[in-house]
Amino acid sequence: MNVEQFRQQFPFIKKGIIYFNHASTAPVSLAVRERITELLKEKSETKIDDYFSFLKVYEETKILLSELINAKPDRIAFLDNTSNGLNILATGIEWKEGDRILLNDIEFPANVYPFLNLEKFGVQVDFVKSKNGIVSAEDIIANVKPQTKLISVSFVQFLSGYKIELEKLGNFCRQNNIIFSVDGIQGIGAMNFDVQKFKIDFLSCGTQKWLFGAQGLAFIYLTEDLQRKLNPAYVGWLSVEDAWNLLDYKMNLKKSANVYQGGTLNSLGIYIFNTSLKLLKDFGFDRIEERVISNTKYLRKKLNEMGIKSLLDEVDEKFYSGITTFKVDNAEKLFKHLEEEKIVCSLREGFIRLSPHFYNTFEDIDVVIKSIRKFITNKD
Repeated sequence: MNVEQFRQQFPFIKKGIIYFNHASTAPVSLAVRERITELLKEKSETKIDDYFSFLKVYEETKILLSELINAKPDRIAFLDNTSNGLNILATGIEWKEGDRILLNDIEFPANVYPFLNLEKFGVQVDFVKSKNGIVSAEDIIANVKPQTKLISVSFVQFLSGYKIELEKLGNFCRQNNIIFSVDGIQGIGAMNFDVQKFKIDFLSCGTQKWLFGAQGLAFIYLTEDLQRKLNPAYVGWLSVEDAWNLLDYKMNLKKSANVYQGGTLNSLGIYIFNTSLKLLKDFGFDRIEERVISNTKYLRKKLNEMGIKSLLDEVDEKFYSGITTFKVDNAEKLFKHLEEEKIVCSLREGFIRLSPHFYNTFEDIDVVIKSIRKFITNKD
């Protein structure tokens, strides 16, 4: 599949809409729409309770996802959102009073509150202070204390788009017996990702952004070693090995990550995710990042030509992701202007955030730049 074929999956393009908001929510593809329409038709007419067909899709989806992040399928579990994934980690560790967790002051709240909630047990949360909207791997390492038990970071920072050096952090954490946790939602699907290479102990990631999945579906990954050390705070009927022996109440918990899938899964979300992963694989998992970064570089170049600086203009390209954020006077009015011109982006903390994906083109970017220039010229 090439870029033009992928673009054919999105009817909004023919309506003149430019979608630069993948850091918020991805659009629905024709393939997903057709699959869900077909599924709903089946469930309303013929295959009303076809659980075993769903199991095949569920297993296939885990295999596709395992290829994307370089993990074994049994190390992955599906759940509802990134926050609850991180709560599984936060509530599963055997904490001692005085243990410390290291975060930073520009994290999305999903990667903060599950850990702040532990302060009532005597756990101390430290925040690395950002510099010019950036917290680097070196900044985090420099702030580690002897009592630091866990470090949790976002792969890509939700506001600036800064992509942290996970490999450097992962190696440090592994060498120093620190649990390394990652919120992957703003990078996975746009940037290459490898849980083995990055030595990640725990990963939580929603599917609704760069992965073209559904709201209400997320996944976690964790190592066998970490799982052996965790005590699941919650278990359900599907958490045990012999789950279908319904009246034999033996707490023989599963050894795989499936222990965290305690009950009914979001089957509709998994069908959607399965279809989207197949589309991404057809294009080529390994081809996506190059195009995303190419779009980011071109977008920032064009913004610079207008005198607009993004938050990451001064950093090396290796820290780039699919997010470009900038500040202008009357940012809210610019946001509304772009909306009126059928350009979809985000207004975050007073900044305009643009997040084109790999199937967006330089021509799309030129239209966005023209619209921004029009706003600035009329304002002056």
